[in-house]
Amino acid sequence: MNSPSSLIELRKVVKAYRKSAETIEAIAGIDLAIEAPGMIAIVGPSGSGKSTLLHIVGAMDRPTSGEVTVGGQNLNHLSQSGLTRFRRRTVGFVFQTFNLIPNLTALENVALPMEFVGAPRAARRQRAHVLLERFGLGHRLKHYPRELSGGEMQRVAIARAVANEPALVLADEPTGNLDSQSGRMVYDLLRQIAQERTVLVVTHDENIAQAADRVLHIRDGRLLDGSSAPAKPRRD
Repeated sequence: MNSPSSLIELRKVVKAYRKSAETIEAIAGIDLAIEAPGMIAIVGPSGSGKSTLLHIVGAMDRPTSGEVTVGGQNLNHLSQSGLTRFRRRTVGFVFQTFNLIPNLTALENVALPMEFVGAPRAARRQRAHVLLERFGLGHRLKHYPRELSGGEMQRVAIARAVANEPALVLADEPTGNLDSQSGRMVYDLLRQIAQERTVLVVTHDENIAQAADRVLHIRDGRLLDGSSAPAKPRRD
């Protein structure tokens, strides 16, 4: 847990909720270290705590107890404004439902995160253009989400997630709404991104799990034995 190369470190992390008179631990004392770069898949049954773990690592939720350190920053010590800055600069998010802004073009959706960190307009548009070209969407720059297929929308969402060059990309069921061919394109793209940065992905997709450098198995809020094993060799 003390490796200086660890991008993510969790120490005795608990996330508990009150439900009537009962306390439910969605995360039950997880210790975890993840090094960079690479793809890590989080798998487990529904309600096992997968998405909760992702939200805590991405500073979208705070743990009830325990410490979370990402990129050398202890998230427990950050204010709300500090957490916002952390999310904008250190983390990119990819969601099952894409979460694109419907009245913005593909180019404008990808450029938007760069506006929040103060990048000049010309630089934003240039980088968004380059990313969309790289992801096979150079012919879709001016198209709105309603004019794109599901696979195209998810590729736009991935381009948006890496627009600010974050150290960490978090993907929650990124192929869950896609057909098998589109899903294949998306996980191939995530695999490429994982050559440069850490990609942490919640998935039921066996192809993504098989392509990952490491698989974290979670059940009832706990990592199962073997989940903290060293990463397996890359399959490039």
